[in-house]
Amino acid sequence: MMNYFFVTGTSRGIGKSIVDNLLNDESNYIIGLSRHNTFKHERFEHIRIDLREIESVKNYRFIKIIDANSITLINNSGMIASKHVGNIDNQSIIDVFNVNIIAPFLLVNNFINAYQYISVKKLILNISSGAGRTPMESWSSYCASKSALDMLSQVVFKEQEHFKDPISIKVLSIAPGIVDTQMQDEIRKSDKMDFKMLDTFIKYKDENLLASTDDTAKKLIKIMNQSGHFLEPLFDLREL
Repeated sequence: MMNYFFVTGTSRGIGKSIVDNLLNDESNYIIGLSRHNTFKHERFEHIRIDLREIESVKNYRFIKIIDANSITLINNSGMIASKHVGNIDNQSIIDVFNVNIIAPFLLVNNFINAYQYISVKKLILNISSGAGRTPMESWSSYCASKSALDMLSQVVFKEQEHFKDPISIKVLSIAPGIVDTQMQDEIRKSDKMDFKMLDTFIKYKDENLLASTDDTAKKLIKIMNQSGHFLEPLFDLREL
């Protein structure tokens, strides 16, 4: 019996660290959904999907699984744009929403359609953000899309209350905190005219205040292993 994990954004950052750690367990099999592949492993399968290209996400179908101990979907990918409303390139708004909420919504929908009635432990883990719960100047599309991901998680959580174990699917939406990822690199390259908090985010890096992707991944995996203990769908990793 295997534990199956579908993970978006596995080529770098938190997603890559999640896969690195999951592969330490011989009972785990990972399907990575991303543009690029950085793994070569017998228990890792890469599916090339660009989450900005919604048509390919819409048409993705989850595989039939007959030997599962558990099945987990991890919506990890995220995208940000740091500009004031009125100065944002319209395509970047579309791209951010595609990656942060539309693609995850489609994957959640198809995941539930495929696995709702399989009697094994099932989990949907959405990587959200504190910015989805607190408005941040210059991050309108990021804040709004992550807020939508939180609301999707809450709705699905409520809908799954109509099902009993092991048919029900657990849904969690976790804000991981400030993590040393490529997104942080992009934020630090922002124009200060566009992002007034630029100096603060540079300070996070300079003063070693960013969590590592490996530590974050380990905490997320611990949560996944103990998902049954969580009675609400939303929380912040830094509060645990």
